Amino acid sequence: MGQLIIDAHSHLWLRQDTQWNGLAIRTKEGNGSRSEFLGEERQMLPPFMIDGRNTAEVFLSNMDYARVEAAVVVQEFIDGLQNDYLLTVQRCYPDRFFCYAMADYLRDGFYEQASQLLSVDGFRGMAIPGHRLLGRNLTAPEMMKMFKLMERSGKYLSITLADGDQQVDELREVIEECPRLRIAIGHLGMADQPTTPPWANESWRRQILLARAENVMVESGGITWLYNDEFYPFPSAVRAIREAADLVGIDKLMWGSDYPRTITAITYRMSYDFLRRSELLSADEQAAFLGTNAQRFYGFADLPELPYIKNMSE
Repeated sequence: MGQLIIDAHSHLWLRQDTQWNGLAIRTKEGNGSRSEFLGEERQMLPPFMIDGRNTAEVFLSNMDYARVEAAVVVQEFIDGLQNDYLLTVQRCYPDRFFCYAMADYLRDGFYEQASQLLSVDGFRGMAIPGHRLLGRNLTAPEMMKMFKLMERSGKYLSITLADGDQQVDELREVIEECPRLRIAIGHLGMADQPTTPPWANESWRRQILLARAENVMVESGGITWLYNDEFYPFPSAVRAIREAADLVGIDKLMWGSDYPRTITAITYRMSYDFLRRSELLSADEQAAFLGTNAQRFYGFADLPELPYIKNMSE
């Protein structure tokens, strides 16, 4: 293959044990690949990951097999705060992972926690699952104080917004107030409308257009999940990426897998291979989207050379 591939949106945890809106999210006893999730049982991990541990070592094995040189690890409230574990991962594998910290933004006073996390040697940014913070303005004084600190100290922001343009004006104000803050917007703007194509949705376009700002990028984490009903090779997902590229330029977009959630339905390699089978993106556009854009944005260096290893079935 000989092509640089960097995953700009993934997750790691040692164990899920948290709650959201009063409902539990925790690893099931007796079957660690499943979780109790908001009142129902879900296949949270691939069935061979039976201990509930979504570790860096298992991910690295998947990355090596799929020839993915590096990955960005973000955080989400539904997994619980994983700062302690991710700091260990960052320090153990600094050339393979870029791990984001996350504060408890649901509690007043989170700035002090964020400030401490950003001062730790290892964390270079904060992740915000903004779509879970509807009703809490992203431009509130404490949030803006954190963003200003991040901008001054050269940190990164990974943020997922709610569907469409519900939070676009808020993030635009953040971008204007902190023009040097490097921002990655997640999930390709939540392009999750397989029956009403997002490229015909003006509110989706408004979110993607935020990437016209100099320091703002968009990553496609979980796009195979967003178009799961369509399944491989996800033609509408490719068209959404094509439309986003036409809006802001392919150099503003990055591939992301949303590992491990997405590989309960497909393999890790399939989470990017569907793009290489499409004619909607040129070879140069694929190379930029799958790797070189993320390498430039995040500054990955000293990446390993991953040789192709033949399968036993070949």
